[in-house]
Amino acid sequence: MPVYQRVGLIPSKRHVVFRQPDGSLYHEELFGTEGFAGMSSLVYHLHPPTMVKEHGTPYSVRPTIAIEDNLQARSYMSFKTTPEDDYLDSRKTLFINNDMTIGVAAPKKSMKDYFYKNADADEMIFVHEGSGELKTMYGTVEFKYGDYVIVPRGTVYQLKFESEKNRLLIVESNGPIETPARYRNNYGQFLEHSPFCERDFKLPKDMETHDELGDFVVKIKKRGLIYPYVYETHPFDVVGWDGCSYPYAFSIFNFEPITGRIHMPPPIHQTFQGRNFVICSFVPRLYDYHPDAIPAPYHHSNVDSDELLYYVDGDFMSRNNIQKGQITLHPGGIPHGPHPGAIERSIGKKATNELAVMIDPFNPVKITTEAVKIELEQYYQSWLTKKPEPAL
Repeated sequence: MPVYQRVGLIPSKRHVVFRQPDGSLYHEELFGTEGFAGMSSLVYHLHPPTMVKEHGTPYSVRPTIAIEDNLQARSYMSFKTTPEDDYLDSRKTLFINNDMTIGVAAPKKSMKDYFYKNADADEMIFVHEGSGELKTMYGTVEFKYGDYVIVPRGTVYQLKFESEKNRLLIVESNGPIETPARYRNNYGQFLEHSPFCERDFKLPKDMETHDELGDFVVKIKKRGLIYPYVYETHPFDVVGWDGCSYPYAFSIFNFEPITGRIHMPPPIHQTFQGRNFVICSFVPRLYDYHPDAIPAPYHHSNVDSDELLYYVDGDFMSRNNIQKGQITLHPGGIPHGPHPGAIERSIGKKATNELAVMIDPFNPVKITTEAVKIELEQYYQSWLTKKPEPAL
């Protein structure tokens, strides 16, 4: 989110003497990704952010791959994953490649006894069910149903949920998660034809400075391992910060759809971009208004990327018998298109109320054992107009 923010107490210049009321120095930290070339923020702590008391034994959360290579249309019922009390325990990776992981989570409890940091990846947390707060040193980002919560890698955070009913779609990106470059000018401002603008984003607010000493557990994820670290100081001991790197939220309901006289291609739905993938939002919108328009999408031979659709709500017009939380995977290399009857059903319709998140990885994804547990095995045959005879 490349919009400069300035919060709390900061000195007039970077990297100069900045003293606390007792005469001691505040501790400046440059927080950024992509070395010194990407977006960053300068953060001012009461204490050094380096005071480690203990480090525990790391444990693996690396997913087990069930299907290395795939050329079959597949579907998964993510709501069949069992809710678990702990946020990290509830996270289940379903798909993975060298650029990203895609998974779901159903945590029942807030994070109380520890903080979490993903040292490898930016995170996109889409809130399908639930509401609450993302707590960070930058302040609080409130979230609710339909929000994309973007957390830059290395950000220490806690999630506070308002109830035990929470369903999350989570993307971990090994590169920055950004808004599409074509919707921004050279200065980072959103252009007039963008489907959203700066007013639509929820930024951190109500920064709290915690001047606390004790035992503060930060679970750090690095290369598929969780490292339990114990710090002497509270990680949110910040008095001020400025810059362009911080967590934020964007509601899918603030995405303004782009429509046309005839059917528009999927890039008009793009909301975020990452390294070798894009994320798109399908939202309620008016259909195409040419008198002979076919609102349903045409058959598409997606040779260059896999396509994953996460169905959120409403009636998705191109699919039959789709449920909330269902995920479809259409691999690059074979065509896909509307289910039988969907094209005819769409003709003459004026609008759709579908709500879905689409993720297009440009490199094939591997499928994990967690995904296999919730797979609809016969989905690949769902385009047949006649039900196949049982195999002998």
